[in-house]
Amino acid sequence: MNHFQYRNGILSAEDVPLTELAEAVGTPFYCYSTATLTRHYRVFAAALPEGSLVAFSVKANGNIAVLKTLGNLGAGADVVSGGELKKALAAGVPGNRIVFSGVGKTKEEMRLALEAGIYQFNVEGEPELEALSEVASSMGTTAPITIRVNPDVDAKTHAKITTGTYESKFGIPWSRARAAYALAAKLPGLEVVGVDVHIGSQITDLEPFRAAFKRVGDLIEVLRADGHRILRADLGGGLGVPYRFDNAPPPDPDAYGEVIAAATGGIDVQVILEPGRLIAANAGLLVARVIYVKPGESKTFLVLDAGMNDLIRPALYDAHHDIVPVIAPGLTTPVRRYDVVGPVCETADCFAQDRDLPETRMGDLMAVMTAGAYGAVMASAYNARPPAPEVLVKGREWSVVRPRMTLEALIALERVPGWLEH
Repeated sequence: MNHFQYRNGILSAEDVPLTELAEAVGTPFYCYSTATLTRHYRVFAAALPEGSLVAFSVKANGNIAVLKTLGNLGAGADVVSGGELKKALAAGVPGNRIVFSGVGKTKEEMRLALEAGIYQFNVEGEPELEALSEVASSMGTTAPITIRVNPDVDAKTHAKITTGTYESKFGIPWSRARAAYALAAKLPGLEVVGVDVHIGSQITDLEPFRAAFKRVGDLIEVLRADGHRILRADLGGGLGVPYRFDNAPPPDPDAYGEVIAAATGGIDVQVILEPGRLIAANAGLLVARVIYVKPGESKTFLVLDAGMNDLIRPALYDAHHDIVPVIAPGLTTPVRRYDVVGPVCETADCFAQDRDLPETRMGDLMAVMTAGAYGAVMASAYNARPPAPEVLVKGREWSVVRPRMTLEALIALERVPGWLEH
């Protein structure tokens, strides 16, 4: 469910017509709904075992206003860089609700996280154990850790967002788990607190979760028998969302929670989840204006003023996003077939191919749906195009929560060396 609906023939974000935002902010722009973020967080949290920590995945949407909205509801943060850590802290998320994941943590990032008093490090391998031990020992402190273990379970999702198989760069192989925990127990400055697993993203079948979580439960029993104090099971995120109006919905959070409860109910651990897409995706959309309706030999192109630099998912993953007109079409409006593309100088700059849409004209506003996760956060300035600004709506109120960068500001980021000035 989301809070983007047609009201008086205009697609609105809660109580704000998107036409009003387009006039005030310009296009393209991202828009997020506070009501949808709130509902999704609360529904997800309510489905989990008591005492669970929901650490929102900052990589899905790193806007500080979004992070603060969720943090005020009780969410923590799952971060994968020093920058994301600082964003979470700036949003008011306390260190004791932050977990630090990621395969390439630097020693400086480790220091920042230890200074912030984060809840745990999800360690990705033996070299990282040794580096974290060195940093924590030099600071006279102790780092709480889990070790990310790959259960070698196929998430049955897109290959580029599958992370839990044996050949993944993430985590350590299942066969090395006991040895890695034995190493962690010997190293100074580390405190083993749990086990971490994350098998992928946009997963629409509960069976991979069930298989992975069963393996985690078995591993916890083995590790406890080896003498380790395992208090937490970090089960990652990954539950998928509906990207299409016409497809079967993914499993709901209650069903997901039942799988988690079945796997952890008998082993007395705190559950940690790191959802991102599930909370943010349907809470956001991208609004763009049609620059041209361009006839081709066998196709008609809708050229938008948003491009792959603003939303790269279709180009990167062949991802589907529903696209709808901001002004509701009339009952007699004919349907035409279009390729919906952007202005970026790449063939891959295409949001949809052979998409049936109401007949569209130059200047019309279009909304690219389900763009609140892995949208603005992955944007770039390719083709010297500043990324789209971001707007947060709450009821009838709205605020620009990341302004549009001017071309002058973009150019001012660069420097010309002195020898080129003469």
